Amino acid sequence: MPQFSHGPRALSARPSRRAVAALGLALLAAPLAALPARAQVADLRIMAPAAPGGGWDQTARSMQQALVAAGAARSVQVTNVAGAGGTIGIAQFVNGAKGDPNQLMVMGYVMVGAILTNKAPVTLDQVTPIARLTEETEAIAVPAASPIKTVQELAEAIKANPAKVTWAGGSAGGVDHIAAALFAQAAGADPSKINYIPFSGGGEALAAVLGGKVTAGISGYGEFESQVKAGKLRILAVTAGERVEGVDAPTLTEAGLKLKITNWRGVVAPPGLNPEQVKTLTATVEKMAKSPAWAEVLKQKGWDDALLTGEAFTAFLKQENATTTDILKSVGLVKP
Repeated sequence: MPQFSHGPRALSARPSRRAVAALGLALLAAPLAALPARAQVADLRIMAPAAPGGGWDQTARSMQQALVAAGAARSVQVTNVAGAGGTIGIAQFVNGAKGDPNQLMVMGYVMVGAILTNKAPVTLDQVTPIARLTEETEAIAVPAASPIKTVQELAEAIKANPAKVTWAGGSAGGVDHIAAALFAQAAGADPSKINYIPFSGGGEALAAVLGGKVTAGISGYGEFESQVKAGKLRILAVTAGERVEGVDAPTLTEAGLKLKITNWRGVVAPPGLNPEQVKTLTATVEKMAKSPAWAEVLKQKGWDDALLTGEAFTAFLKQENATTTDILKSVGLVKP
């Protein structure tokens, strides 16, 4: 902030027009200089660490549109790096984007579990947390022609023979896998014996369910919605604590299964950023997340707003890691 003298000498001198003009410019510039984090980011690159079609890819491409529409970024490029629940992507991100304030990576609950189950050498401790953005209920779906009509029937089948019931979902150790294991546990079956088939992208898992290659699919409701509306899939239950508006399916709790779990997604930046760069990226994402364009995305996708930034998001990540470690150990997906 510029310093101005208020002594007698300053008062006795009549300022010139040039001085007045300079003072005016300084006063206008001062608040702008104090708010560099609010400036528009010119060009952003967002990595979706999964194949096209899934939740991370949808999040990245929705951000691409909303950031530009909100005036938070001039241009946004999205790239996909698929494999191993995002652990291939995060390794590339940490090693290749270090110190770059114009890069972000979409991540979420799936990555927390995948890092643990894959014993990944690169972890979330090595990135810079920026924001949690959304939450979404998981849904259990079967083909429209499936002989399984209710979630209770699915629970009975898995209790009778957990290996005979095949599941399609996202990467091993992710929220879909955890939800399937907890479902088996709630149904009275051994969760370590479930027959879960992981796919690197939601599009591939959806194709397996539609093609009748598996007994059931488990994923975020948004990834099933279009096929449900087309009459090709039927939702047996959702994992939310309460019924979801517009979804004709009970919660697992209503169906007598004590299980509630929601997926969340967010964004992180590379390591090696200074505080001002982190502040700028956080302000950019917040501007997008509070914009009408993002509100429309949430409405269209059926995602819940779960914006969390700063130290609160950092603490949330640490808590999720601890909680997920305990869950994965209890269902046999991570060895104690």
